[in-house]
Amino acid sequence: MTEPKRTVYFATENRNKYAEAARIAASFGLVMKHLKLRKEEIQSQNLSDIASFAARQAAESTGKSIVVEDAGFFVRGLGGFPGPYSSYVFDTLGWEGVLRLLHNVRNREALFEAVVAYCEPSHHPSCFTGRVKGTVTKRAKGSNGFGFDPIFVPRGNRRTFAEMTPEVKNLYSHRAKAFTKFCKWFASRQ
Repeated sequence: MTEPKRTVYFATENRNKYAEAARIAASFGLVMKHLKLRKEEIQSQNLSDIASFAARQAAESTGKSIVVEDAGFFVRGLGGFPGPYSSYVFDTLGWEGVLRLLHNVRNREALFEAVVAYCEPSHHPSCFTGRVKGTVTKRAKGSNGFGFDPIFVPRGNRRTFAEMTPEVKNLYSHRAKAFTKFCKWFASRQ
């Protein structure tokens, strides 16, 4: 049995990322299937390089059309830290540690960036980027979302990502912007 042409596999171990992406894909009439696969990550300051490498490796190892996403949380007052190392920093310090690092820092501007890379076996990846600017709060707020969501307020808003429903968060989020670009492109090819 063959897959419908409008099907793509999202290689991620993060169910939260998959749920956000699947909602967006469904709005374009695309079927996104979760492929629980640990992506291979290279060390780089460039999210596109990280996502492209992972997408190519996953497509070659599975023989499927694969999409992966890599994101970074760039805090201006910390010189762009944690940047592409956000997942590791979250696992080791949590958002609490980032707030401690920012204790006496005035510039709390931050940027979330996501890169979605799509790759078919034996092809070069295509990348789609989404960004959202905002600020880091002085204390965590909200219980929705994941990662640094409780301490990030997108520009033009008063609530953190963690205070928003998934539908409202997708109106602002870096991941939603990147996946929307990907879904428009992917749907136009079918």
